[in-house]
Amino acid sequence: MKIIIRQPQCFTEIGRKENQEDYLWPSPKETTAACRVFLMCDGVGGQDHGEVASRTAATALGTYLSNHVPEDGKLTKALFEEALAHAYDALDQADATASSKMATTMTCLALHSGGALIAHIGDSRVYHIRPSLADANGRTGIIYQSTDHSLVNDLLRAGELTEEEAANFPHKNVITRAMQPHMERRCKADIYNEEDVQAGDYFFLCCDGVLEQLTNDLLGSILADTSKDDEAKIKAIKAVCDGKTRDNYTCWLIPVESVEGAPVSAAVDEDLVAATVEPGENTETEGAKKGATQTDSPRVQVKYGHQGKPHIGQPKKTAPSSPVKRLLDWMKMGRMKWGAVILLLWLCSMAAVWFYAKGVPSGVKVEMESLRKNMNRFIPKSSPDSVKDSAHNREKRTIHVKQNSEAPTSEPDTTKTEN
Repeated sequence: MKIIIRQPQCFTEIGRKENQEDYLWPSPKETTAACRVFLMCDGVGGQDHGEVASRTAATALGTYLSNHVPEDGKLTKALFEEALAHAYDALDQADATASSKMATTMTCLALHSGGALIAHIGDSRVYHIRPSLADANGRTGIIYQSTDHSLVNDLLRAGELTEEEAANFPHKNVITRAMQPHMERRCKADIYNEEDVQAGDYFFLCCDGVLEQLTNDLLGSILADTSKDDEAKIKAIKAVCDGKTRDNYTCWLIPVESVEGAPVSAAVDEDLVAATVEPGENTETEGAKKGATQTDSPRVQVKYGHQGKPHIGQPKKTAPSSPVKRLLDWMKMGRMKWGAVILLLWLCSMAAVWFYAKGVPSGVKVEMESLRKNMNRFIPKSSPDSVKDSAHNREKRTIHVKQNSEAPTSEPDTTKTEN
């Protein structure tokens, strides 16, 4: 498989910040249609030397991938992880004193004989757009979007925030993954491989500064505009951000001219994940692939609903389960949990057998006897005379009741008297 691209387009602007912490690799001045690897790194704001971190990570990762091309031209997940480890080592060397806290996000696109490898860390994004799928019903043509490693996105996916609340969330800049030096546990990248690449597609890599103003609908409409060439489209995207974006804003736009051949060993490679679109009922099946596998990392998929609106990263709503289903789900536990349950039941049964064989322990008997004696202290004792008097009174009441029951009832006199 050979993916032929046109001249890549890009821009990098400082915005309203004092310094530029974004970095593009390769250098825009040296970029040609023959380039195979593209990176966009965004130095984390608020940290020391963010521009050093972004430049170091992008340069080390891009150089390693470009210099270690396999004979068959196919980039594997293992090879990319080697390159990522090399970039982390470069960060460690750049911060030899370990006194600063520099950090950066990372987005990567690598075109190879097996498709297009996409990787990212942080809240910078990678898009795969197919403008031929865009229409007047609201479909944007976006068939892939990376998942932001951010606090607001985690809350959104967990259902703790709505889309409206997420848009005004006060901590939108808090990210959950970043590349930093001297980390005990280095953050992993989400790595995907897109095999369904067609002529006319676009790959778009951008930082969160671009996303301050650029929506998915606007991005899709700009790229679907057939009256604009690639240069006019990147200028239109830049115009959306100019004068409005507070942060640095930087991006790559990679247009696909044509695709020759089929992916190398696409059917047997399990190291990479195929990122696909999942069409809804009202979507054409063009560009959709079946049999895609998924890794441990979450993946945002673009789904077109009944109204033709894309839903990205929405938490799936499920109906409340019935008691029977909850019982069956509870029974589907691992061996360790079942072993613990069986051990607990065995201990309970042994305790029951011991109590049955031994009876009530003597200590319990002593406590019960002590309780009975204490209760008797509050019960007044009856004297013999009072017992006799009470018995005599009961006897008198019994005789009186019997006499009353034997006495004849008086009837009214109905005899008429004569005057």
